[in-house]
This record gives sequence, structure tokens and C-alpha cells, in this order.
Amino acid sequence: MQKIAIVGVGGMGTVHYHNYAQIKKADVRAVVGPSESDQKKAKKWGVKVYQDLDTLLQEETVDLVDICTPTFLHVELALKALAAGKNVIIEKPIALHQEEAERVFALASEKEALVFVGQVLHFTREVEILKEAVQSQKYGKVLDAYFTRLTAAPDWSAEGWLFEKEKSGLLPFDLHIHDLDLIVSLFGPPKSYNYQAAGRKNSKFGEHYRFNYQFDDLNVGAEAAWYNANYPFTARWRVYFEEGLLVNEDELIFYPAAGEAVRFNTEAEPKIETGINLPPTAMFYHELSHFIDCAEREVPSDRITKEQVITTAGILEEIAGL
Repeated sequence: MQKIAIVGVGGMGTVHYHNYAQIKKADVRAVVGPSESDQKKAKKWGVKVYQDLDTLLQEETVDLVDICTPTFLHVELALKALAAGKNVIIEKPIALHQEEAERVFALASEKEALVFVGQVLHFTREVEILKEAVQSQKYGKVLDAYFTRLTAAPDWSAEGWLFEKEKSGLLPFDLHIHDLDLIVSLFGPPKSYNYQAAGRKNSKFGEHYRFNYQFDDLNVGAEAAWYNANYPFTARWRVYFEEGLLVNEDELIFYPAAGEAVRFNTEAEPKIETGINLPPTAMFYHELSHFIDCAEREVPSDRITKEQVITTAGILEEIAGL
């Protein structure tokens, strides 16, 4: 049984709480949340609430600290938890600078603790099927790939911190990180890369990016956008293999060189209410179950590795201009 403290009980902290409630080996003992809303939420959940992590660590016995705060607080909180000898889960991104990501892993190594980073796409059936196809080469080698992640600018951001580069890393760290992390996990660190950004003259951030990552014999493209437009969230990818095209749009379909298209069943259970403006899904359940299992066995994650997390942070740091 893993005794857990959740730091930050906004949207993602709420998602994590609802999923832990369904995981047998997870026991949320307390949360950190200084606002009145946080206090009410903790009371509804029936868990203790603290104003800060320092006090919680002094008064509670926990095994794992789950950090669901705004991005700019991740490193400070992770270092505190690790210094106390606790394993940590950190919502993406781990940090806005490669050096900071390395510091977190270095302290974890020193304290013989574990760091898990919440890149949740690895726990969707679509990505599991893609990774298996790439690794097994069941459709031959990958010849080309393209990833798209587009949405309206996040005007819902509490106090607008997502629009402050030093706090969020802006679009590259908020949005493109999902696809870059997946690209790195599939193909390793790119040999080189380039990108272009576009946007209105009065915008304080790049609103639309195009990326190109070069590997030994492969180019991978990507797009990401925070549009000044009421455009629905859209995430798609296509991967071209020697023997056909695997496309993830509204459904996952493989189009072979000859014969009928193959449609995959990507439904996963259990679908758990998130408590936020996100439909019930199984991906957080499988992600957090994996982290809990790794913590129980005292082993790092084999799905989200230290190397891919640090590589991704370094590339995004340069793209975001931090």
C-alpha cells in the first residue's frame, strides 16, 4: 500500500484523486492546498489538508508525493519531497530547464528515491499499439511520421500563469511536450531539429509552431497551436511504414498497401470520472497504477524513462527560448 500526499488540488490534482480512489494499493492520506476552495474539496474527500508541503512532511507519514501544481512550482516541491526521502510523481513537465530536470533525478539517485513524470499518452491504447508496431517492425520500418496538437489559447488559465513564459514555458511545454516526448520515446534523441513559429504581431507568444526532427534516416514533423480562434482541441498523428499507413484521428486505422483497412479497438477500462472538463477516461488510472506498481517494486518506470524526460526538457527549453 502506497500512502500518498497530493500537492495541488486543482484540475489535475482532482483527476489524480478520483483515480487513486479506484486503485487498491493507493491511499491518499493528505493534500496540500492553501485556498478556501482547496479546503472545501479536502473536506468533501475526507482527507487532511495542509497549507504547505513542509508542514505535511513533518506531520504525516507518506510514501509518495504527487505534485499537481502549476509548472513553475514543480522543481522546488520535488526537491523538498526527495530530500525527505519520498518518491515523487510530477505532472508534466518535470521542469522548464534541462539542468533542473537533471537536479531532480540526481537528488532522487542520492536519496535512493524514484521520480515518475506524468506523460499520460503512454497509457492510451493508441500509443501502446503505435509503440508495439514501431518496435516490432510488424509493418516494416518507419519512413515518415507527423504529429498534430491544436487548440484555442487557454484563456481559462487561473490568473493567466500559462501565458507567462518563465512560469509555463508557453505552448512548447504545455502542448507540444506530449508529442515530442512520444517522438523521443519511439525514435530516441533527434540528431538535429528546427522549428518555425507564427502569430499576431501583438501576441506575447508564438501561436502556431511547425517542428522538424531529423534522425539517421527519418524525418518527423509536428504542429502545435494555441490559436486566437475558437477551435476545438484536436490531436492527430500518422506514421508511414514500409507496408502501410497507421493513422490516429477519430479512430485508429491501418491502411495496408493492399487489402482492407484494419480498424483497432482502442477502448480501455475502467473509465473514471475526472471531476473536470474532460470526459471519463482510463488513461490516468493506468498511468497512476503503473507508477504505484513501480513504487511498490522499487523500480523506475520503463515507459517514461529518465533519458527521454531529460532529452525532451532540453529541446523544449531551446524552442521556448528560456
